[in-house]
Amino acid sequence: MKLQVKRLNPSAILPKYAHEDDAALDLFSIENYEIQPGESHLIRTGIAIALPPNTEAQVRPRSGLALKHQITVLNTPGTIDAGYRGEIGVILINHGKTSFNVTPGMKIAQLAIAPILRVEVEAVEQLSLTVRGDNGFGSTGFGV
Repeated sequence: MKLQVKRLNPSAILPKYAHEDDAALDLFSIENYEIQPGESHLIRTGIAIALPPNTEAQVRPRSGLALKHQITVLNTPGTIDAGYRGEIGVILINHGKTSFNVTPGMKIAQLAIAPILRVEVEAVEQLSLTVRGDNGFGSTGFGV
């Protein structure tokens, strides 16, 4: 399966896997930007993609940025639909206490390609019964 990638900026780095068995490709910044504590900013990658049929791309945070700098993707996972052909942007947010400098060529997020299922929506009067029922948040307990 192939992912078609168009450079919109000559300095753009194509997404790539860091290791052969990685689940997601790295995405790279093309800009300098200082994200202040509590601030979010759309970081440009300088690329556009054409996804294979029946797939989506999910923009996910990088664990190292989250652990070391408290930087994450604000709308994680960000969904890129197969029909979108614009520039891929990554909304980063700084949850840390100090500013964080994004630089050109920096790995800023991951891009995972996933299959999609299309469903037919059907209105019903009642749903099937389950053991869990409508027990929601915290229904499995909080302890160890």
